Amino acid sequence: MAQAISGKHHWGEFCRLGSISGKASRRHDALLAVCRWALVALIPILLVLPPALVLAQGAPRVTSVDPASGKVNDTIAITGESLGRSSVSAVFLSDDKLDYKASITDQSATKIVIKVPQVKPGEYHVSIQMGPAIYIQPVVFTVQR
Repeated sequence: MAQAISGKHHWGEFCRLGSISGKASRRHDALLAVCRWALVALIPILLVLPPALVLAQGAPRVTSVDPASGKVNDTIAITGESLGRSSVSAVFLSDDKLDYKASITDQSATKIVIKVPQVKPGEYHVSIQMGPAIYIQPVVFTVQR
């Protein structure tokens, strides 16, 4: 028996309708194709949307480092927003291949103080860890000899 599709149904219900016979069958097939397309198109968006919302709402970010250069074991201050312990679990100096973990000596919502890790002289991006992910920030620190 054919099942009528009324305006009262949620779009997701159309994908679950049973078999429809007659003229409605072609509409059902077209609707089923649209439902499949919608699911395929929406799943990647839904997987990306939650992290984007998290980053948009008070996401930790580094705005500066002071001093801008120093030696291994020097203490430097990283300033920014939402840098507290509940947001940032670790700080790294990152080159184009590796992330070198720095030891945190002090941490607040607007400032993290670290010791420069054992790295070769050169330029490194300051990176922060949030959960399991490490985010490279657009702030550069230069390690001197």
